[in-house]
Amino acid sequence: MPTPEDLAHARALVAEQLDPTEVADLVIDGGVSSLKLECAQPTGSFKVRGALAALGQLVAEGSSSRVVTCSAGNHGLGVAWAARQLDIAATVVVPATASPVKVAKLEELPVELLLVGQNYDEAEAAALELAASDEATFVSPYNDPKVVAGQATVLTELLEQRPSMTRVIVPVGGGGLLAGTLLAAPEGLEVVGASVAHNQAFASLLSGVDLADLELHPTVADGLAGGIEPDSMTLEVARLCAASLELVTVEEDEILRAMAAAWRSGLVIEGSAAVALAVALREGPRDDTVVVVTGSNVTSEVLERALAAR
Repeated sequence: MPTPEDLAHARALVAEQLDPTEVADLVIDGGVSSLKLECAQPTGSFKVRGALAALGQLVAEGSSSRVVTCSAGNHGLGVAWAARQLDIAATVVVPATASPVKVAKLEELPVELLLVGQNYDEAEAAALELAASDEATFVSPYNDPKVVAGQATVLTELLEQRPSMTRVIVPVGGGGLLAGTLLAAPEGLEVVGASVAHNQAFASLLSGVDLADLELHPTVADGLAGGIEPDSMTLEVARLCAASLELVTVEEDEILRAMAAAWRSGLVIEGSAAVALAVALREGPRDDTVVVVTGSNVTSEVLERALAAR
């Protein structure tokens, strides 16, 4: 798990490289929601925080010749952006089915981009094999203490902006943001992890379900799709912090409606970000709650689908 030194190093590096993202109170579907706009990051996603922390630590340790990562898109963008900033060679493996918007952005950055497999799990297997064969450092999107330390900076920044907040909602895929949030959370802060109802590997593994027995279906929240490593440290963090954690699920139609509601308020968000907003819209406005809006990398086709579904 991240050490206090990891968390401190991540805070310093993120503060040096990235401006704080805004917390905005927007009228969405007739009620006011407080949103932490990580969708405004230079890569369009919070994932750049974890990538910066992980690659920055490699630079500090003098072991940064080359990194390999796998991604549904946003983590790859974060690694690519951080690699450019820190002058590190990087290879990013994404599935052939990755969002065209994310692939197009990756093609604009100075990394080796490989499209492998039809889903995240196949891309991850290829990336792990490549890293081992080339003696490169593999940077997991979630199962890496330095990455989790970077994601924890979302909450440390947010607590400075909204010190009265007592509840935060974050989306859950592999659990990197959730784990970072739990580790950074002060006593009394409730953390809500939102996942897709028919693609929830994290909650299933946490409850003891064997991944081999789990059916994962396609979802508009592509950044949260796919399985995770059964021994991921993010699961252990969730177990240790269970007293302050609530896990909830949302359906596909709720995700699409949340995307449409955000768009009507002038905010373009991707499906993975809309999962957390969907929980807030289901509950109705709450003054004590902030929703972390994690990304904006959505294709026009998916956005049109969301607008048609409202």
